[in-house]
Amino acid sequence: MALSARECDTMICDLDEENSARVVQESKDLGFKGRVAFTRTDVTNTAEFERALAETLKLFGKVDILVNNVGWDRMLLFLETDHTLWDRLIAVNYKSVLVCTKSVLPHMVERKSGRIINIASDAGRVGEPREAVYSGCKAAVIGFSKALAKEVGRYSVTVNVVCPGTIIPAEEEKGKLSLWNEPELAKFSELRDRIVKAYPLGRLGTAKDVASAVLFLASEEAGWITGQTISVSGGYTTM
Repeated sequence: MALSARECDTMICDLDEENSARVVQESKDLGFKGRVAFTRTDVTNTAEFERALAETLKLFGKVDILVNNVGWDRMLLFLETDHTLWDRLIAVNYKSVLVCTKSVLPHMVERKSGRIINIASDAGRVGEPREAVYSGCKAAVIGFSKALAKEVGRYSVTVNVVCPGTIIPAEEEKGKLSLWNEPELAKFSELRDRIVKAYPLGRLGTAKDVASAVLFLASEEAGWITGQTISVSGGYTTM
């Protein structure tokens, strides 16, 4: 909704129809000038995202900003994981970034303008126990973004990464498909008071904290920033 509040037309591509519909309605209720639409999309599937992109272009005419904001995890020791889980983690956390970027980028290159903002995680910068594969996927997003920024800068397309720290959503913000519904993470959220002690600023993050960083990187003021990774994590990592 942050982009809509800044008068940006926004297409939500997600599998969670209920939560996405809530965001669309809230944007309308708050009177945001930017239009918000939703199309049910599996962003790990190229054909599905190409269809979603075609809908977006038909509705809005162009794509100025791509925010790759899909993530999912299971809090397990690496020896407790298997190939099936690896495949899903890689598909959701890394392949989705490749699929969406590859589809949108030609449009941006042709227009010689664009902002790509990938949401990774501080787990990809420092590694986290019980998140070995997830950490690897997010590190891959960071490396991919840095390399891509060097390839497409000549077309005035910027590519940057935002790495959030721990953000535990309120109950009313959790969709049915939220990773916070996973048993391991449901327990994790009960440890909030212990977790917050690791954050120098004395609190956990919010969606608004992350959205503010995205808005800046999407703005004209950030036009000479590319290939960078910004931690929005209350000082949890100081890299």
